Amino acid sequence: MNRDMTTDKRPKLKEISEERCWQLLGQKQIGRLAVSINNQPDVFPVNYRIDNQMVFIRSAAGIKLAAAVLGTSVAFEVDAIDEETETGWSVVVRGTASELSNLDDQLFAEDLHITPWASGPKERFVQIVPTVITGREVPLE
Repeated sequence: MNRDMTTDKRPKLKEISEERCWQLLGQKQIGRLAVSINNQPDVFPVNYRIDNQMVFIRSAAGIKLAAAVLGTSVAFEVDAIDEETETGWSVVVRGTASELSNLDDQLFAEDLHITPWASGPKERFVQIVPTVITGREVPLE
């Protein structure tokens, strides 16, 4: 969809309420986890679920898991983009991550049915406790 920039009638970027952010997060299963590894940012696609305004991620042991739970903070992002209509939304959760080690917590996370797309053992669970959640959208007008 090419637009003449001299008559720019594109919709404006709009902030999303926190309540709407949680609703949108609940609609998806794949997000991106941003961590710092050796003082360098890195981003990983992850399967997730939302429960009680917290993000739960299923992961294998490795650098992604270690960076998430050993760092001081993480960011988690989910979006939906429609290139044809030039609309979409993005939600970012910033917070602290911890690995679930208590058996009851692990069983709770297991019941969320976070199904990995990639094969291999992914028996570890990470919980992100948000400190900030923000969202923006370009609505269809």
